Parts: sequence; structure tokens; C-alpha cells
Amino acid sequence: MIIREASATDLDDALAVERLAFGRDDEAELVKLLLNDPSAEPTLSLLALDQGQAVGHILFTAGRWRGEQLAVPISFLAPLAVVPDRQRQGIGSQLVEAGLQRLAALGIQLVFVVGHPSYYPRFGFEPAGPLGFEPPYPMPAEVADAWMVKALSPGVIGSISGQILCADTLNRPEYWQEA
Repeated sequence: MIIREASATDLDDALAVERLAFGRDDEAELVKLLLNDPSAEPTLSLLALDQGQAVGHILFTAGRWRGEQLAVPISFLAPLAVVPDRQRQGIGSQLVEAGLQRLAALGIQLVFVVGHPSYYPRFGFEPAGPLGFEPPYPMPAEVADAWMVKALSPGVIGSISGQILCADTLNRPEYWQEA
């Protein structure tokens, strides 16, 4: 298994993984829009390849703080996809871990995700709301635990709080009403 940064020539492979993984076009379209959204930069797009075949994809996009200009760089993880016949083989975990390592090396201090509360904690993600991090839009109570954060720098959680803003493409209420 090779995990590497996706280039512009890999876009079709990344979109194919997204379509296969989710069985629809929504996430593939989201990836395409995010990769063309200046407010999402810098982005980190990683592909998992097995014998030259794309079997997984993950995308991280820039986030920012509402109001004050806080100097804590943040990123959003969305989406993570693994083709159906390769799921539950650790590919998604490898993508998440490789992405978090690269982001830490780039100086990103916090990573946010709206994801499954039983999956992401294995990587150190925890509910963000109780830690003082508000999502871009209010989330219904029944899915509030899906809003999670992972610190890539020690001591950052507890020293900062506020509302997080995402790339313009993700800044739509429908992305925050259902997790």
C-alpha cells in the first residue's frame, strides 16, 4: 500500500474512489468543488494506492476562526473514502494517520471533522463542543458528538476556543444539520 499526495492528474481517480465509497456523486462533487475553492487552501489530498489502483482518498482543507484573528492554524477533514471491497482493511486508518502526520509537520495545530463518533476517537478525536469549539452552524443535539477535534500540538486545547469557519464550499447549513 502506498499513500501519497494526490496531484491534479489524480483527480479522476480520487473522484472515482469517492463515488464508489459512497455510492453517489455528492462527495465526489464536494471534493471537486473544494479543490477549486481558494478559501479551502491550503489543501492536503492523499490517495491510497494498491498495485497502482486508487483504493482510498482523504481531503483536508483550511479552516479559520470567526472574529478575532487567532494564530492557531486549523484544518478540516472531509471526506474520507475507501472503495467498498477494500473497507475494514485499515486503509482509512492509514489515510487519516498519514494526513495528521503531514498536517502536524506543516504546523497545523487543530483538525476538525464531522464524522462517526465511534470511528474517529481511535485517532484521538474528541467532541469539540464541550471543549469550546463551535461548528460553523448549529448542529442538532442528536448529532452534536459528530463534531470533533484533534490537537496536533500539546496544550492548544484549553488555551483557545471560538467558532470555527470552513471553506466557502462547506459553509452551507445542510452540511451541518446531519452527521
